[in-house]
Amino acid sequence: MYYAILCEDVPNSLPLRQQARPAHLERLQELLDQGRLLVAGPHPALDTEDPGDAGFTGSLIIAEFDSLEAATAWADSDPYVDAGVFSKVAVKPYKVALP
Repeated sequence: MYYAILCEDVPNSLPLRQQARPAHLERLQELLDQGRLLVAGPHPALDTEDPGDAGFTGSLIIAEFDSLEAATAWADSDPYVDAGVFSKVAVKPYKVALP
C-alpha cells in the first residue's frame, strides 16, 4: 500500500536541508530504484520553483510500504529528521485514485 509522508519544516530550515540533502536524496533514490516511490518533493516557501533563501516549508513523499508501521519507521529514520529539518512528520495511508 502507498503511504503519504507529510513533513513540516522548522523555521529557517534551509541550511539544515542543504547539509542533509545528499543523504536524504540517496534514501529516496533507493525507493525509486525498488519501484516503490510514487512522488517526492519539497514545498517551496514562495510561489515559485526556486524560492532562493526563503527555502521550503516542508516535504511530501508518497511511497509504497508493507505497513503503516514500516512507513513510519522509514520516515522516522530520514536524514532530515536527524538533522532537525522537520518539526512534524505525519504518515497516512494513501490510495491512488487518478490517473
